[in-house]
Amino acid sequence: MKRYLYDPIRSDLTKKMVILTGPRQIGKTFLAKQLISEFQTPQYLNYDAIYDRRIVHTQSWPLNTDFLVFDEIHKMKGWKSSLKGVFDTRPNNQALLVTGSARLETFRQSGESLAGRYYHYRFYPLSVCELKGRMPPFDALNLLNRLGGFPEPFLSGSESEAARWRNQYYTDLVREDILEFSRIQEIRSIKLLLELLRDRVGSPLSFTSLAVDLQISPNTVRNYLEILQSLYIIFLIRPFHRNISRSLLKAPKVYFYDTGLVRGDDGICLENTCAISLLKHIGYLQDTKGTNTALHYLRTKEGKEVDFAICEDDRIIRMIEVKYADNSVSRNLQHFLNKQPDIEAIQLVHQLRHEQAFQNISVCSASRWLSELSA
Repeated sequence: MKRYLYDPIRSDLTKKMVILTGPRQIGKTFLAKQLISEFQTPQYLNYDAIYDRRIVHTQSWPLNTDFLVFDEIHKMKGWKSSLKGVFDTRPNNQALLVTGSARLETFRQSGESLAGRYYHYRFYPLSVCELKGRMPPFDALNLLNRLGGFPEPFLSGSESEAARWRNQYYTDLVREDILEFSRIQEIRSIKLLLELLRDRVGSPLSFTSLAVDLQISPNTVRNYLEILQSLYIIFLIRPFHRNISRSLLKAPKVYFYDTGLVRGDDGICLENTCAISLLKHIGYLQDTKGTNTALHYLRTKEGKEVDFAICEDDRIIRMIEVKYADNSVSRNLQHFLNKQPDIEAIQLVHQLRHEQAFQNISVCSASRWLSELSA
């Protein structure tokens, strides 16, 4: 299966170094090895492997290597300075790809040693759009809601196999990655927070309420949420506000990269699948076209809320409400559209017999609409 980032990364490898980040087991190594087939003398080096680590430290790969792949190199002390040297002294025909998960994304954001030398891509789970050539969009959305979008559990087609994979995956994350970000005595609280969040998908988070449940401070809750975001377990969507600082202070909503982790009914699972699909769409536009797009939600002081808002240049261009089977037009969507009639308003419904429009609100098949996103 050719993943959606194959072509843009292949093109950018001729221009700069490419840094690819994303959750563990999302397919980064698989994609790197697919790209290897495009080159004559490639070299794949995983810093976790002792022999490869020695090659990385001594830079003793063959001189005629035309494609260098560094996996998990961020675990090496001074990795950015080393990469800078490799990039600046490489032969003209040598392409460089660097892959990694949580720590690479965190360290990439600090320091200037790689400035101007790379393009960054974020790798997301499978989506209806990416699967539309393999199965009907409706079937793809059903499977994504049941199994999540990580390749191994999704391709298994089995809920029991997906559950076995998920149990092992999160055990490994706790043992290997969370320990890198926190102290061992904090792991229990982080795991409890993760369990609480599984029941709060799609709802504005109260840091105070979570702090009371966990018997820790609200600031500690915020720190733990940052860790879970850095590990690509959850992502937060904040309410739209033109004043960014005010938006950051308001309650965010939480979603999971893996819909299989969500505890809730079919509607909640669908909302999570739509959230990660929209995040992937926006991330793809940002990484490949440099657009200034963002994903938010809308909420008034009176509690009227619309699930998602796609913004461009700090301006809402599209409002999206998600329903599992209810095709009656959302009153909240109508409320916001009455205030800003120039914004595109869409209601996505999974179990929908006929698409239709009511007063400038498009009621669309969720699977069909999601299949037409950019990624």
